[in-house]
Formats: sequence, structure tokens, C-alpha cells
Amino acid sequence: MNIGYARVSTGLQNLDLQKDSLGKYGCEKIFTDHMSGSKKDRPGLKSAIEFSRPGDTIVVWRLDRLGRNMEDLISIVNTLNDKGVSFHSLQENITMDKSSSTGQLMFHLFAAFAEFERNLILERSAAGRVAARARGRLGGRPEKFTEKDIEQIKTLVDSGTPIKNIAESWGISRTTVYRYLNKKEQEDTYE
Repeated sequence: MNIGYARVSTGLQNLDLQKDSLGKYGCEKIFTDHMSGSKKDRPGLKSAIEFSRPGDTIVVWRLDRLGRNMEDLISIVNTLNDKGVSFHSLQENITMDKSSSTGQLMFHLFAAFAEFERNLILERSAAGRVAARARGRLGGRPEKFTEKDIEQIKTLVDSGTPIKNIAESWGISRTTVYRYLNKKEQEDTYE
């Protein structure tokens, strides 16, 4: 049985083109979603997978309708293969069925592309961090308090004001007060 899956990202987009193409291909049942492909929980896709039986084929209009990136696509195709369900994309004319040699080849190519994509993302992220560090940006959340603020907190503690009161008046937790005091103490030790 051919089972169709159609998805559009926004409520303003229309599913008609996808549904018509899936119907012409011979899909007896069509499941739909109106949401971004980046969402992990897509009720229509989940229902299509649950509805499918071994020997069935899940059909989509285009690959990007099934998943936003290669890792997502491979995860979904793996789930289908574990159930004995094939996958077909109309626009790319790709069929993935691990029971055939061609299907296995396609699956391995997809896995290689997914790994390549992940590695590119990691390389770009690392290069971005190096470039930011070279410009003096270390990343992370900026400090909430200035040196002057920390000096005032230390003065309050030294004068005997309870940490609880300091935390409440500055709108922070007691842990944060202690963290800033420890940081100040370490800085004073190394100067």
C-alpha cells in the first residue's frame, strides 16, 4: 500500500499540490501536517508511520517535506526500514528499500551525506569560536555585575549584612552572591 505524507510549514501554505501528486502516484491514504519540518513531534508523520505495515511504502512529494536535514531523514528512514516499510520521494524519484541493493546503496549514501553535513557544521562552529576569541570575545553569558557592584556586595558582607538580605536586595540568589565573592577573593589572591 502507498501511504502519502504531505507537510507545509505555515497555515498560509496549501497542501493541494502535494496531495494531488500523491493521489496520482496511487497513495490510498494521505497524512498531513501544518508545521515546520524542524519540529520533532509531527502528529501526521507519526500517524503515517504507525499506520504503515511491512511491505507498505511511505511517499512524499519532496525529501524536504519529510525532514529538514539529513540526520532527521536518516532517522525516519531507519524507523521505516525497521518496520519493513519502504520510502519514496516523487520529485527526486528516490526509493529507499533496504531489501534491494540499490536501496541499501541509497541509504549508505544518505548516511555519508549526513555525517558530512554534521562535520561541516562542527568545523564552521569551531572556526567561528576561534575567530570570536581572536577578537576578544570569549562567549558565554556576560557578567551581571561590574567590579564596582562586586565591591559593594563585599563591603556589605564585611559589615555583617546577612547574605540572604544582600541576595534579596540585589535580586539574585545566595549562591550567586557566594560565587561573586569567591571570584573576587581569587582575583585579589592573584594580584
